[in-house]
Amino acid sequence: MRARYGIPLKITAGVAATAAAGLVYAAGFEARSFRLRRITIPVLPPGMDDLRVLQVSDVHMVCGQDKKRAWLQKLAGLRPDFVVNTGDNLSDTEAVPELLDALGPLMEFPGVYVFGSNDYYGPRFRNPARYLLEKVQGRHGLNGNKPVVGAVHNPWEGIKDAFDAAGWVDLTNTRGALKLPQGDLAFTGLDDPHIKRDRYERVAGGPDAAADFSMGIVHAPYLRVLDAFAADGYELVLAGHTHGGQLCVPFYGALVTNCDLDTDRVKGLSTHTAGGHTSYLHVSAGCGTNRFTPVRFACPPEATLLTLTARA
Repeated sequence: MRARYGIPLKITAGVAATAAAGLVYAAGFEARSFRLRRITIPVLPPGMDDLRVLQVSDVHMVCGQDKKRAWLQKLAGLRPDFVVNTGDNLSDTEAVPELLDALGPLMEFPGVYVFGSNDYYGPRFRNPARYLLEKVQGRHGLNGNKPVVGAVHNPWEGIKDAFDAAGWVDLTNTRGALKLPQGDLAFTGLDDPHIKRDRYERVAGGPDAAADFSMGIVHAPYLRVLDAFAADGYELVLAGHTHGGQLCVPFYGALVTNCDLDTDRVKGLSTHTAGGHTSYLHVSAGCGTNRFTPVRFACPPEATLLTLTARA
């Protein structure tokens, strides 16, 4: 009997040990292995000087995350021309002071922002398998799912007040502008499509003709939003939300995007075509996680320095 069952027991123990080691790596190392990606996008009109844009997304701040806070503070040393915050700043109702301390040095630069669902509402534990199920069924967030009952409301007003006081432009279903030495920039932003708060009809009409350059900003890159931005003629759209898939398979990639975007575009630079126009799309993998699933695998946390250059 021992000979018959000895090998399976050893295999089972080995699999369990490997899984445990993977969990320790995903939670203890990779989730705190912060990276800066650098991307160049030839999207500005000819003759316009380069713009250095720092995109920060999905911070999901939790009290006591000192390494993340110090890393975010150091990003100010990049001296970007402006900052884009694409939402989901909180994963702890008590963490607003630590979030603002982390982002404080960045708020010395011009900036724009939109919010995500986790700015408005606290996180809840979810079985990770549900993301796969929802992908198959085409349901994500409030898009096809029932409204959440008993949701925890985050103190997002304190974040908004601090961002506004720093001069960052709120792009919640509205348009905004920044005047920089390189030129006049226009932005069109949306509230989070993941919880069906986007209202594109309020901002439709395409880029600002009086601006030197216009871009679209949204938290979750749902196809209906990308279609609208592209069809209206925007050259660049920035988004977050996906966490880059968060738990990825080495040499394969992401299994889910937590929206209806395909996994091939779950993070980084790609394109989107609608209405006869093609836009650049950049999706940040973000630098945090839901506090109940504080793990990443084959998808380290990140911020991105985008250098926008003139088209040839």
